[in-house]
Amino acid sequence: MDQQAMKDDVVDVVVVGGGPAGLNAALNLGRGRKKVLLCDAGPPRNAAAVEVHGFVTRDGIPPQEFRRIASEQLRPYDIKVRDVRVMNIEREGSGFCVTLEGGRVVVARRVLLATGMVDVMPDLPGYRELWGKALFQCPYCHGWEVKDRAWGVLATSEALVDFGMFLTGWSRDMVVFTQGAVTVSAEKRLQLERAGVRLEERRIRRLVSGSGEHPLEAVELEDGARLRRDVLFARPPQRQVPVVERLGLAVDEQGYLRVSPQGETSIPGIYAAGDLTTPIQAAVMAAAAGAMAGGALNHGLTLELVGAAHPVMRG
Repeated sequence: MDQQAMKDDVVDVVVVGGGPAGLNAALNLGRGRKKVLLCDAGPPRNAAAVEVHGFVTRDGIPPQEFRRIASEQLRPYDIKVRDVRVMNIEREGSGFCVTLEGGRVVVARRVLLATGMVDVMPDLPGYRELWGKALFQCPYCHGWEVKDRAWGVLATSEALVDFGMFLTGWSRDMVVFTQGAVTVSAEKRLQLERAGVRLEERRIRRLVSGSGEHPLEAVELEDGARLRRDVLFARPPQRQVPVVERLGLAVDEQGYLRVSPQGETSIPGIYAAGDLTTPIQAAVMAAAAGAMAGGALNHGLTLELVGAAHPVMRG
């Protein structure tokens, strides 16, 4: 491929994804005087959420407002933010050719993946409609606002049965729904009882939507019985986005990308930060990972330009 013909489309880093990880990485790279193209397309993963929580100075901010402020703060630097999907990433010499939707190709010295994960919604009536409204993953993000109400956990694993006991820190009115898919030992049943957590092993037929401040009315079981619940917590399966899957990067047993402490993946020169690398997912943690990866990228790129070795980063 003729890189000379594309000299106007050569950047230091293409950042794929404009959530907290991608935005913070771009900020650090821009402040390090690197040329960055940040590509973002499609609805953000937290689009259903009303507010971002647990992020100091930004607690309670709507996700779209968070992104607006972040984009404004990128403007002083050599950073272009484009609403465009990345279709393919290929090695080209010591860098990469990044093909954008519409066919445009950008040459990048490095690539940072900050695409998040795709939540795979189960085929349970009402689940998708209530996602982000009364059905959540993270109690730190949503628990305070619905504290002391009637909670439930869709426990698809033994770990989520234990999660139900943990959630009693926010509400003592707790039901763990196993849908008959998890074998609960006698010892675990006793632990649940001592914690005041009710165990419901009948299968769920559907989630009954409510209205207004109570979007969830009840959980309807296979025999038609209904248990009133205000809030449910669940952890649906997740998968990587297609452009990441096609790269064939090394993943762990849960499907998250394996990265070095600096964020480099199994393909040298391709970095990753945020939710696609860990099941511990929150905006502030993704932003921190983006800051780390952005700093590591800037460090390596600068030393490469001056022909120096890459000592271990400190401080």
